[in-house]
Amino acid sequence: MKATVHRAEDRGYANHGWLEANHSFSFASWYNPEKINFGALRVLNDDRIAGGAGFPKHPHNNMEIITIPLSGKLEHEDSMGNKAQIAAGEVQVMSAGTGVTHSEYNALQNEELKLFQIWIFPNKQNVVPRYDELQLNLEDRVNRLQQILSPIPDDDGVWIHQNAWMYMSNLYKGKEIIYTINMKGNGVFVMVISGKVNINNQFLSSRDAIAIEDATSFTVHSQQDSELLLIEVPMIFQ
Repeated sequence: MKATVHRAEDRGYANHGWLEANHSFSFASWYNPEKINFGALRVLNDDRIAGGAGFPKHPHNNMEIITIPLSGKLEHEDSMGNKAQIAAGEVQVMSAGTGVTHSEYNALQNEELKLFQIWIFPNKQNVVPRYDELQLNLEDRVNRLQQILSPIPDDDGVWIHQNAWMYMSNLYKGKEIIYTINMKGNGVFVMVISGKVNINNQFLSSRDAIAIEDATSFTVHSQQDSELLLIEVPMIFQ
């Protein structure tokens, strides 16, 4: 197994006043040639958006875009006619395909919005754009893996055009989970949202991450009550 640690303090950082963003991979004005992507995972942005602020309408194409609010409420509007608000405990997905524009704002004036936005390269180009969202049962991630995304439309969670899986887990102190790779050749990027865990004899704290390749499974041991995001993607992809 190959395991590469990504410390929280080594991420890119941008402060635009209304937006504070940490970038796990090269994004916008932050460029690190050693952190372009992890297989099909292109972007993992950790954003904090001031009350009422946000991103005006902007375009995307041929990218699978997943948004996970951590606190606050996000208001989304797009050129497909979708307008929605999503909050912590929900997940949103958009297949940009042939092209879509959308805006994203903090729906609350007096509360900061915190979210992860994730971009994954698709395995099909120029698909018809699509949008979906899902309310999750938070009890389903206590001391176990809750699947929030897969490549299978009828499976648990939302789906995208890529052989990728995504899970969240809330582990109590002293608990452990075993993660088994879904597809040979895939790797897993594990982000510690909060707490402290031990993976492959590496201790990881809040916003640290570890990129795992060439494994069939691995174990996560919680040192404190911890919250995790696990993103499994092809390392070689179309």
